[in-house]
Amino acid sequence: MSEVQRATVHNHTELPARPDLIRLIIGIFGIGSSGPLIALSTMPVPTLIFWRNLGGSLMTLPFALRHKLDRTGAKWAVLAGVVLAVHFVGFFLSMRMTSVTAGTAIVATQPIFAAFFVKLTGGHIPTKAWFGMLISFSGVLLVTGIDLQLDRRSFMGDLAALISGALAAAYMLIGSRAQQTLATTSYTTICYFVCAMTALPMALLSGYPIFGFVAKEWWVLIGLILGAQILGHTMFNITLKRVSPAVVSMIVFFEVPVAAILAMAFDIGKQPTLMIIPGVILILGGCILVVLRTRPESVVVDE
Repeated sequence: MSEVQRATVHNHTELPARPDLIRLIIGIFGIGSSGPLIALSTMPVPTLIFWRNLGGSLMTLPFALRHKLDRTGAKWAVLAGVVLAVHFVGFFLSMRMTSVTAGTAIVATQPIFAAFFVKLTGGHIPTKAWFGMLISFSGVLLVTGIDLQLDRRSFMGDLAALISGALAAAYMLIGSRAQQTLATTSYTTICYFVCAMTALPMALLSGYPIFGFVAKEWWVLIGLILGAQILGHTMFNITLKRVSPAVVSMIVFFEVPVAAILAMAFDIGKQPTLMIIPGVILILGGCILVVLRTRPESVVVDE
């Protein structure tokens, strides 16, 4: 990564250039389709994670073969793949246990967890960022409290989403580190493949089938690969070469209304109650404060 690119990545208040902004907008709609499609599918969670990421890896492999492989970057990509697999387990479970709106909003707390991780490694987090975390956390408590009153399954889905948000933060920070020395296609090919290979034994050991599903399940899977994986995750990963993870995280917030609109439009999954709307607003508002008030050097930690 050049010094100019590194400076841009560290400036997380700078608006992305038009090409990256277009990629991020595409990514919002791509990743926003993930929750509703997961809620629509009945394929076992580990099996769905395996096929989705194997498909994504195979689609980026031809482009990855054009680039040389850096050993250090590859190690970070492998770690990102394992973290991504566990993140997906939490996210997929949350989409099936709670409402798409509540789940995606809680997962969107990933910048808060990123700030905590930075603090644990000696980074500085401004006071106003901590205030934003408090606001978001109050929103999480409101949403989960309402869901607990509704039923225990929704509450457990909210907790799965919260863990998934923490893992999403780790995945994004690790991915940013990996792409300092790896081409994006090399990173995504390794990361997605390792994610698939991590999910495969989960499926086999749990006794879940890998094949033998009805046509509808395979169509949903293709939608996840093309939409959430390629147009979503991969577009975001491409921008991490030049755009701060904080800016990308903030833009990911728009996944929440996209997912909610799609879920309501097609009557997919459990529908949220109007009572959770204030909680969702608090979560997103607090996260924006965290992103805007966290110093650039506390977002990406150099080697």
